[in-house]
Amino acid sequence: MGVMASEGHAVQVACRVLGVSASGYDAWRKRPRSPRAVREAWLTDRLRAVHAASRGTYGARRVQAELVLGQGIVVGHQAVERLMRIAGIRGLSGRPRYRKSAPQAAATDRVGRQFAREAPDQLWVTDITEHPTREGKVYCAVVLDACSRRVVGWSIDAAPTAALVTNALSMAIETRRPAGPTVIHSDQGTPYGSWAFTRRAQEAGLLPSMGAVGTCFDSENGSGRPLASSLTRASIDHGVLALTRRLVAGVPSGTIGRAA
Repeated sequence: MGVMASEGHAVQVACRVLGVSASGYDAWRKRPRSPRAVREAWLTDRLRAVHAASRGTYGARRVQAELVLGQGIVVGHQAVERLMRIAGIRGLSGRPRYRKSAPQAAATDRVGRQFAREAPDQLWVTDITEHPTREGKVYCAVVLDACSRRVVGWSIDAAPTAALVTNALSMAIETRRPAGPTVIHSDQGTPYGSWAFTRRAQEAGLLPSMGAVGTCFDSENGSGRPLASSLTRASIDHGVLALTRRLVAGVPSGTIGRAA
């Protein structure tokens, strides 16, 4: 009734629509507010004050803690949550929400988890591994030949970017120079779906391939992460650790592992 009356509707029409009497509506308007309504209105004012003092960051739990512990007001968490919801008061979440971006150019799966090949340069598998060092984390992208299980390209950078995987692919292309239609298989990570990686593969005549979303079988069963990790450690034994120190010392990102 109060809402319809505030919107300009006639009281008699509103009463007839809602099925109440006009005398009952007048009695309700003249009736004083209940002690509960008075307390909730007072609590709402206190909620607004605490929320404003926190620069709009406090949620229901912190507001309730401030009222109980800081101001000595006896009120439960559910009551604070309900009053804040009615008043439209919201706090800030302590954990930011990130949405993973989809690859710019997701390729079809040309492998189907069938990684056995009879000749080199028919299928390459690429992956990124993370390695902690004393100077911080470094990321190594490797390109493996599915037949020989050899590393045909690798690159190290301080971040898992498109430049990292593109440099590893460029080294593989310059090293092997495949003549036939070689398939380059990866997961659906953002670096592998980037424009730079896709364009570099297509320019060299490679066929990009991506596994299914949210599955680890392509990397683990196909020459992916375990072999990539072991071969990365072997590469570190041959001098990659020294190159990581050069990277931290100021070598531009993406230059380590780039094909000449």
